[in-house]
Amino acid sequence: MKIDIKRIEEGEDSVVVRYREETPPIKRIIGILRNEEDKLWGRTGDENVCVNYSDLLYLESVDDRVFAYTPDKVLRIDGSLSSFMQETDDDSFFRCSKSMVININRVSKLKSLSSNRIDAAMEGGEHIIISRRYASEFRKLLRGDRS
Repeated sequence: MKIDIKRIEEGEDSVVVRYREETPPIKRIIGILRNEEDKLWGRTGDENVCVNYSDLLYLESVDDRVFAYTPDKVLRIDGSLSSFMQETDDDSFFRCSKSMVININRVSKLKSLSSNRIDAAMEGGEHIIISRRYASEFRKLLRGDRS
C-alpha cells in the first residue's frame, strides 16, 4: 500500500482514499475518517452494513467464520474473535467461551448452572452459556474486580 502524506500551509484539509478492493484495513481507515470508530462493518448477503458496537448482542465463531448478532441482523465479519477483542478495546465485551463474545450491557438475566457455568439471557431472548473456564472471570467482573 502506497501512503502519501503532505502537510499544507493553507486551504481546506483533504483526504483521498483510493483502493481496488475494500479490505478490512481500508474499511477501518474509512471508518476513522467518517468518525465511525465505535462501529463494526460486516456483510449481510451481498451488501456491506455498519452497526454500532452498542447494538451488538454477541459474536460467534462458526466453522472459522465470525458472525455478529444484533436484535434484527446477522453480519458476517472479517477476522477472528481474538482480533475483535484486541481491536475493540471495549470493556462491554466479554469472551464467554472459545467460540463466543457477549456484550455484557445487553444481558437481561443471569442464572447459575451446574458445573460452574452461567446462563446469560440476552435482550433478544437468546441464551448464551458462559463456560466454566470463563465463569469465574465473569463473576469477578460482576463484582467490579476486573484485573
